[in-house]
Amino acid sequence: MMLHGVCNENPLAPLIRSLGLTLYRTSGDNSVLYDHDLQSYALFDMDGGQVPQQMVIEVGDVFVRILKETEKVRDEHPDDMSVLQAMSIVLDRHPELSRGLLLDLQEHVLSGGHGLMVQGYHPVITALAKDIDIRLNHRITKISYGGSKAMVTVEDGRHFIADAVISTLPLGILKAKLIDFEPKLPAWKLSAISDLGMGNENKVALRFNDIFWPNVEYLGIAAHTSYACGYFLNLHKATGHPVLVYMAAGRFAYDLEKLSDEAAVNFVMLQLRKMFPQATEPVQHLVSRWGTDPNSLGCYSYDAVGKPEDLYDKLRLPLGNLFFAGEAVSMENQGSVHGAYSSGIMAAKNCRRYLLERHGTFEMIQLISGRDEDLEAAVPLQISRM
Repeated sequence: MMLHGVCNENPLAPLIRSLGLTLYRTSGDNSVLYDHDLQSYALFDMDGGQVPQQMVIEVGDVFVRILKETEKVRDEHPDDMSVLQAMSIVLDRHPELSRGLLLDLQEHVLSGGHGLMVQGYHPVITALAKDIDIRLNHRITKISYGGSKAMVTVEDGRHFIADAVISTLPLGILKAKLIDFEPKLPAWKLSAISDLGMGNENKVALRFNDIFWPNVEYLGIAAHTSYACGYFLNLHKATGHPVLVYMAAGRFAYDLEKLSDEAAVNFVMLQLRKMFPQATEPVQHLVSRWGTDPNSLGCYSYDAVGKPEDLYDKLRLPLGNLFFAGEAVSMENQGSVHGAYSSGIMAAKNCRRYLLERHGTFEMIQLISGRDEDLEAAVPLQISRM
């Protein structure tokens, strides 16, 4: 849904430009070109009353101060610690900062802030899939590698033999050991898989017949505990469609998956009606369940506290003719589409180099690099604001 880093340095920028796709530039990174991230955020208290905008901005300023103080804590403590631990130290030192907080941790992203893909990522996938033999509904059960050939076995017992394999299996699938590898993955590779964290976030998208909410990018309601925190993304502002998307993360996201679609929608509508008693019933809904989806078992990788710093490198390292790609091998851009994309390009190049060295020729495979000239056309990113 989002492009993290709306800038020409983003590896997906050439493709997005060439396809003429529109990005809605959200205001979430204190950019000097666009308004502050909390000036397009309507916050409501636990009773459903709207918090004055000036107070919302002040809370945002307080949080920026807390983040700066956590940097000092990081520099003072050589041992690894969680952000929660660091913030607890800060609030003990500066109790005046502990009044109402709107917590939204800033991840490391490219410059340019965040952009919502107005047409979604489907056009990107379609363009990348052009002229490639893609087999859907082939659930893999085993990957055999090493030697002169590699073999992939699917659920119905069929085998696919190739010179090499590039695995983009999500970290959640690797953690669950749903795929048999032959020979078994070495201990250092298994340790990297085990030590990286796998996070979860879910969305409940609601489509309405009419608009009953303000024209802001985000709507948030204060919760009794951080465990139940969530917020609404207003897609109407970016796309013109009457859709609100409720976002839930962490342990809360897993618990939301235990509910039926109807129960999840009812819970979200309960939060919405605290803010807008006049809210109408949605005419359409969509509930994600990434944590239990058998094709992903989670959303994104993250750094667990106290673990080595070379986990991403170890996960990325090839094993003979078995290569690895995906967001979880991208140390600086994990959890992002462009991180997954760039890791795939790198794995493909490494695979090509391996085959060139092994066979001395490379006539049988051509990477998408043949399209690079078209993608590098000097077309600016199309960024809109409403």
